Amino acid sequence: MGKDMVPKRIFFTKGVGKHRERLTSFELALRDAGIAAQNLVRVSSIFPPNCKLVARSQGLKYLSPGEVVFAVVAENSTREPHRLLASSIGVAIPADRNTYGYLSEHHSFGETDNAAGDYAEELAAEMLATTLNVEFDPDRSWDEKKEIYRISNKIVRTANVTQSAVGDKRGLWTTVIASAVLIFD
Repeated sequence: MGKDMVPKRIFFTKGVGKHRERLTSFELALRDAGIAAQNLVRVSSIFPPNCKLVARSQGLKYLSPGEVVFAVVAENSTREPHRLLASSIGVAIPADRNTYGYLSEHHSFGETDNAAGDYAEELAAEMLATTLNVEFDPDRSWDEKKEIYRISNKIVRTANVTQSAVGDKRGLWTTVIASAVLIFD
């Protein structure tokens, strides 16, 4: 199998679901993300070498109902009314596409889409930077570190997909997911 198990494409998706049952709220979040008909296998956070990041609409076309699909998944749930929750996937892609990049998962309470997304993106970039020997000061702001990564010419792109929601006012379970779905075709 070896090289046959290295994904060629990846896409980001996200969703939110609300229901009186936690499991059903998760199912509804998967439906919102477009990946409820697949059997998801959660994997760790490597962006494969030579992998192409494609749009959700394009990526969903590769999936079949019942298919076993590998994905990096960030998930968060609450049944506390009005509680802000978020799930985010960050990515850092190296300039040398023959090497691997990183994906990160982040789950939080009380963070906006932008704050959670920036944090996930920063996590992925820092993991990649340490493998590429890019010097950085962890105490600098994310904007300052982004500039260092760009100047180094070793990290070509960072991005994130984030889903946030506010806990249902009636106390229903509210679940948010963000996912990076791996495609082998």
